[in-house]
Amino acid sequence: MPVISKSIWRRKRTWFAPIFLAAILIFIQLFYQRFGASFSDSYYQLVMIMFIAIVIAFLGERIEKVRILNEMNENLKKESEKLEDANKELEAFAYSVSHDLRVPLRAIDGFSRIVIEDYEDKLDDEGKRLLNVVRENTQKMGQLIDDILLLSRAGRQEMKISLIDMESLVENIFEELKPSMGNRDVQLELKSLPKAYGDRTLITQVLTNLISNSIKFTRIREKAIIEVGAKKGKDENIYYVRDNGAGFDMKYVNKLFGLFQRLHGVDEFEGTGVGLSIVQRIIRRHGGHVWGEGEIDNGATIYFTLPKP
Repeated sequence: MPVISKSIWRRKRTWFAPIFLAAILIFIQLFYQRFGASFSDSYYQLVMIMFIAIVIAFLGERIEKVRILNEMNENLKKESEKLEDANKELEAFAYSVSHDLRVPLRAIDGFSRIVIEDYEDKLDDEGKRLLNVVRENTQKMGQLIDDILLLSRAGRQEMKISLIDMESLVENIFEELKPSMGNRDVQLELKSLPKAYGDRTLITQVLTNLISNSIKFTRIREKAIIEVGAKKGKDENIYYVRDNGAGFDMKYVNKLFGLFQRLHGVDEFEGTGVGLSIVQRIIRRHGGHVWGEGEIDNGATIYFTLPKP
């Protein structure tokens, strides 16, 4: 685009001299006529011919510019369609592969369990430990596959937009997640939340992932506090989920929503590194955006936006 702009500017500079000359000669012609003097008609006609030629050249350049822009837009549209097709193929491939991996994983887990149960008296403690390690890792792989499938569905699922009562949704999700808290002291501070337009199933997935993360990362606290609130923007509502958990270092914030990216070790907190990627994909499909803030050992806040009703 800068090259085109410079080219247009150069052409405008070349037009300036004859246009200026034409304006002077027309002014002189009018001046002479006002005081009864004569001015050669041939000069006047020549100037007018030059002026018309410049106008034609100007219109031709404009038409060419429009043609170039239309061509660029058409090429951009084709590239966008190719990218969309490639993404759909990739998501379909991920779905197919993830689905097909379930069968061997079930077999590995099932046969390991049978060996432990039926041959318990023939296995020493080390043999039992190793088989349990196999089972634990197959279960982790199963969870990873489930998360990949959720990520794929988040991009493929047809959205059914409706008005969502966000306060009621958060309360229901928190109640459903209580069994995972055990005997922990986890307090939900629910602020006033404006209603939002969105796909209820997908927004439920977003809030479930965010609240689950807060429950997980506040495990180190004697009293966990999870705050869910909102702020009103110009054309959108800004929702947030805040906790007093482990937090994270802001210098790694660019990795926060990356697929399979983890800011904590697996020995500290379980997880596959897919949950926030799912959140980001869903919110982007709704035309919103998502970001995070945190501080090591001082909690984290995840923000996301949704259009106003």
